[in-house]
Amino acid sequence: MKLSLAIVALALAIPSATYAQDSTAVSKGEYPNTFSSGSANVSPFTNQSKRFNDWSISAGVGVPLLQSADLTSIKNGNGKNLFGYSAYVSIDKAITHAFGINLQYDRGETRQGWFNTKNAAPDASAVGARTQYDAISLLGDINFSNLLRRVDNHSPYRWALHGYAGIGTIAYRAYQKDGSNKQTLMTEIKPFQLGSLFFQAGTGLKFKVNRRIDIEGRLMYVVTGDDEFDGGGDAYSAINKRSEQVSDNFFNATLGLSVKLGKHESHLMWHDPLQEIYYKLDVLANKNQDIEVCKKGDADNDGVCDDWDRQLDTPAGARVDGAGVALDTDLDGVIDLYDKCVTVPGPVENNGCPVATTGPVVETETKLEGIEFDLNSDRILPSNTPILNNAVNYINSSTGSYNVIGATDTRGTDAYNQKLSERRANNVKNYLIKNGVQTGKLQAVGKGEKDLKYPECEPATKCPEWKNRANRRVYFEAK
Repeated sequence: MKLSLAIVALALAIPSATYAQDSTAVSKGEYPNTFSSGSANVSPFTNQSKRFNDWSISAGVGVPLLQSADLTSIKNGNGKNLFGYSAYVSIDKAITHAFGINLQYDRGETRQGWFNTKNAAPDASAVGARTQYDAISLLGDINFSNLLRRVDNHSPYRWALHGYAGIGTIAYRAYQKDGSNKQTLMTEIKPFQLGSLFFQAGTGLKFKVNRRIDIEGRLMYVVTGDDEFDGGGDAYSAINKRSEQVSDNFFNATLGLSVKLGKHESHLMWHDPLQEIYYKLDVLANKNQDIEVCKKGDADNDGVCDDWDRQLDTPAGARVDGAGVALDTDLDGVIDLYDKCVTVPGPVENNGCPVATTGPVVETETKLEGIEFDLNSDRILPSNTPILNNAVNYINSSTGSYNVIGATDTRGTDAYNQKLSERRANNVKNYLIKNGVQTGKLQAVGKGEKDLKYPECEPATKCPEWKNRANRRVYFEAK
């Protein structure tokens, strides 16, 4: 029985050990060891990157104590304090920094009842028992220290709390010795049978001695699922009728070593991704200290550092481009801050507005065409901007004043169209004043649908849309 279990465990362990050191780093960039990670490479934190050792071999010894049974190893009414022995060896694979899988082989002997079976029975009614067991199990390993590590904990660590749980197959021989001092084999269970399944779970505290060796203390609770494990005999024997439980369970306290395999500096289960992030942030912070933003300051307070400001004396309040130069939209040499006609070029002497070079503008030039509007809208269209900018030039070049006349097509009521035409005229008037025309030179007039450019478009359905659009307009008329 023992030989067969050992052969199975060895057969599973050899392939694992063969591939344990095949990890290769994907990055050659190095940074100082942060101890908690020990990694010498900065690359994406994935198991595929193989920056860490992820295999190890563990072994340990301990003391099993049968706690829930008809014959116990603890002085609680069903026995005295009797200590057995146990040992384990496992092949451990880390999947992530917080989870791994262990293939474990356990061997041990529990002692229970009122006396050690190596000794003579103290009286005729005393019963002692011992159980030799061998087990193979597959355990999940959760690294709680990494899983629950606080994000504000910058310090490296050498202690780690682990949790284990898994199932396996157990084989055992249970012996009983009574007052006649005769030792009898009561139960024998072979491995890999349905009745040999068992469950174990517990916790362990690891201490990192160095990059290769860990020390761990474990406390596992083993649920055998069998009422005959304690040496009490068959399920209906007098001893097994003393308590109602159907599973003999025991604690197994062990102390062991883990040897980490591989050629890398750090093992995956000891790597803290947060620590690596903190290191990178510290590196960036140190680099930022070497960079002085606005080393020469910002003398004109325009938001552009003097290091790359092409105009160091920008007037206060002026808008600037990315090089710190004050904006001059119409490129007339007068910056927008001082330009009375921002979008129309003009000389500096006239505050950026055009001046009259000839006499008054003739009537035909003032009746500008093409200032049109969308249906039921008084919004100035982008296509109207060039015409309106020319109007600024014309009106400023004239000594007279002008009516800004708004009109509509024939759709809608007379009252609605009248108000719409007034809004159109006022919007155009406000645009001209904003761009440098004196307020006293302009008066907004709305004529609604009474001033059609194409009178035949009454109703609007009689005309193509381009004629109706031409009726929706604003034009200028000298007073």
